[in-house]
Amino acid sequence: TCSTTRASEVQSERKVRTEWPDGEAQLFEGERGAERLVREEFADGEVQHYEGEQGAERAVRREFADGIVQYCEGERGAE
Repeated sequence: TCSTTRASEVQSERKVRTEWPDGEAQLFEGERGAERLVREEFADGEVQHYEGEQGAERAVRREFADGIVQYCEGERGAE
């Protein structure tokens, strides 16, 4: 059997999650072509939350597996 995908369906697809073999996952939000990183989950239980537009995302909060929460301020790279 074969299936056909319309061009309009392909153009509406957007990236929402990337999973890596080491257990890391990256989650994205936004319209197609403007997806921005909003969260990273690590195999050790750490979760990092991001804000900002695509290409300028900055860490705003880190949650560690032991319950510690770290809040970040500043521009990308200077959090």
